[in-house]
Amino acid sequence: MKSYDEHATAQTREIAESTPPDTVNPKVEALVTDLIGRVADKWTMLVLETLDAHRTLRFTALSRLIPGISQKMLTQTLRRMERDGMLSRTVHPVIPPHVDYSLTELGGSLGAAFCGVWIWAEENLSRIETARADFDRRTGIDKGS
Repeated sequence: MKSYDEHATAQTREIAESTPPDTVNPKVEALVTDLIGRVADKWTMLVLETLDAHRTLRFTALSRLIPGISQKMLTQTLRRMERDGMLSRTVHPVIPPHVDYSLTELGGSLGAAFCGVWIWAEENLSRIETARADFDRRTGIDKGS
């Protein structure tokens, strides 16, 4: 059986090698634009990564495992992801109540799709570093600014 990473890599390569359709459904185009805006932010990606690694977590555990995220931002991110079907929220009727979050199949597949960006970055790291260094030399830009 393939590991998650092997499956995600194979799936990503299949997607990258497929040819785009001749016509674009405006609803799909709008959805892609909307989702890219939401999921490409660092907090959503970190929540995806954290839940993928730990399967199910409570809010406080997520907060602890994602350095720098505020309670407000984590709440907003989790709500958006739940609305989009990326994660499930389970409220346990105990005192005090607690809530568990876990990725849905849809959320897991989004994580797999973003593996393509990781693979691309790995394959092109030295080319990007060279291009940046060349640009910085040409323009006199200090990369620390």
